[in-house]
Amino acid sequence: MTEKLQRLGKSMRQSVSRGTGWVSKYKFKVAVLALVFMLAAPRPVKSQFLDPCCAILEAGLSTIASTLSGVIGGGLNSILSVDKTIQNFEQTVVWPQQLISEAKALVGQLQGVFTQIRNVTSIPVASATLPATQQLEGNLLSANANQVSSTSQDYTAVYGQVPNQTAAPPVVRNEIDMSDAVAEDAMKRAIEIDNLANLEIQAASQINQSIETAAPGSAPIIEAQADAWLVRANAYTQAALADLMRVRAVDLANAGADLKMGSSNAVGLQQKIQQMLNPR
Repeated sequence: MTEKLQRLGKSMRQSVSRGTGWVSKYKFKVAVLALVFMLAAPRPVKSQFLDPCCAILEAGLSTIASTLSGVIGGGLNSILSVDKTIQNFEQTVVWPQQLISEAKALVGQLQGVFTQIRNVTSIPVASATLPATQQLEGNLLSANANQVSSTSQDYTAVYGQVPNQTAAPPVVRNEIDMSDAVAEDAMKRAIEIDNLANLEIQAASQINQSIETAAPGSAPIIEAQADAWLVRANAYTQAALADLMRVRAVDLANAGADLKMGSSNAVGLQQKIQQMLNPR
């Protein structure tokens, strides 16, 4: 048995040695033959049907597309419908185009009225003929607040100064000084109010022009600006009314002072008459 195995191993070694020698001798032919076998070997052919993974992927994409178009798309369509309804309501009820056009046309007409007002207020009304009175009148009608500082000088040039202590009694001097002071105050206040009136007219014209070209959504802002200017105008009117009340109060005070001086003079005259009738 052992001898058979030895002979078999020897035979196999000889065969391998012969095969290796043959391959080494014909290695180029062996390489070509191996390449032919590789090219001619059968390969697996893909099926005409989709792979299971592709079918699952296609089903998932179909589900996503159906969800987007059915659920999300339906919600978006509802939102779009509500938005269109709101837009239609704003265009037909809140800000109708026809009424906006009519309002802009009215603003254009008001702008023409403002221009006429400016032209009317610019008509000269000065009437003084003498140099001193012309100077004071020009100051009063200047509508320039910078001219307030020169009002006292122009006033004194026309109406004179307060008498000195030797020319009039203290009561008369006080009455004259207070009357002059209130008169000058009223003149200065009139210059300031005229200046403010011009500024208000300019502001009204600018607001009117802004309304003519403004978008409907900016109307509340312009309305707030107009309300603020209206409050200022009312304040200026109240200041002018207060000034008129001061002038009227001084007139009443002067009338009262005249009565007091008349009464005092009458008492003094009566005492002198009694002294003359009852000499010692």
